[in-house]
Amino acid sequence: MAVTVKDVEHIAKLARLEFSNEEKQEFTHQLNEILAYVGQLNKLDTSNVEPLSHVVELNNVFREDEVKQGLTAEEALQNAPSKSERFFKVPKVISE
Repeated sequence: MAVTVKDVEHIAKLARLEFSNEEKQEFTHQLNEILAYVGQLNKLDTSNVEPLSHVVELNNVFREDEVKQGLTAEEALQNAPSKSERFFKVPKVISE
């Protein structure tokens, strides 16, 4: 099935795009080249290929949820450039 200029105009209208006549001709040519290339894929023998839902076979890649001890306040603040008691100290960012 070849793409015509009329097809390109219809697609452009659906996408609310406007093209010059030269652009329409170019897109027609490009779309036909794409379809010809995809047509080559139809010639491949895929009778012995199992259908896939994903190219890479993945099992559950998530880890189990485990409750672990978090950082203490002292550990969390040990590299802070400025701190006050158990809190990070930051410059005021809201002006009056």
